[in-house]
Amino acid sequence: MAYLGIQTQIRNNNRNSILLLMLFPVLLLAMVYAILFFSGNDTAASTAAFMQSLPFVIIGISIWFAIAYFANSAMIRMATGAQPLQRRENKRVYNLVENLSISQGMKMPHVCVIEDPSLNAYASGINEKTYTITLSRGIINTLDDAELESVIAHELAHIRNRDTRLLIISIIFVGIFAFVSQVAFRSFLYRGLGRRSGKNNNGGVVLIVVIVVSAVAYFLSLLLKFGISRKREYMADAGAAEMTKDPAALASALRKIAANPHIEAVKNEDVAQLFIEHPKPKRKGSFSLNNLFATHPPIEDRIRILENF
Repeated sequence: MAYLGIQTQIRNNNRNSILLLMLFPVLLLAMVYAILFFSGNDTAASTAAFMQSLPFVIIGISIWFAIAYFANSAMIRMATGAQPLQRRENKRVYNLVENLSISQGMKMPHVCVIEDPSLNAYASGINEKTYTITLSRGIINTLDDAELESVIAHELAHIRNRDTRLLIISIIFVGIFAFVSQVAFRSFLYRGLGRRSGKNNNGGVVLIVVIVVSAVAYFLSLLLKFGISRKREYMADAGAAEMTKDPAALASALRKIAANPHIEAVKNEDVAQLFIEHPKPKRKGSFSLNNLFATHPPIEDRIRILENF
């Protein structure tokens, strides 16, 4: 994949951020209207109900977004079990991050460690106060200096390209659709509407409509997110190669990471996609939605591109 240049990448991601901020709310409002319309209302009644509910929907979205946007760093640390890494604990890692940051004219991000023997890393944060690079203990102990520097450069590229902010935005909005779908489905199961008397049929129809419409909206929101997710990794790989002038080091690091990327503490799929390689065990020889909607390109393809960089 041809490298577009840092400034072009930043502009593209800023544009993608704006598009996401526009498309996700539009999709969410369309979901609300579709639920009202397919619940048995005519166009006029649906429009009137939609306009009445609009202020409450906007307030609810705003509260959800604000909490998730500003608390995402703490949530991610809790989900991965990451802890701050001080200079005195590991001067090697701290110096590699500091030197690379200085060379790129960037403020040094926070550095955290996950006490896990597997090999993985991720970048997170929405601004200079919260930008963080997190490394597993396994990747620190296994990679040599050149390989570890290339991994750190990959994560710095995500920060410099504003990838972390873009991904947080997409995760927040996808989470809204997932939440609506789950609430509707659990309500349907709890009430056992399929076995209830006729007086509850209308409520059952409404819940089925909510489930179907929210599921469709959730699927479309995933497509929006996956549309940019794979490209982020290719661009960060290229950015790391540009920073270190050593693409072979990152290719070598990715080979070692591919052998053992599984972080035991990571259970959440949204958090998993932050990592340099998906930290879940791969299902060989079987078809799964995780493979169909992969958040990362095949690591073999990334290595091949780096070898030809």
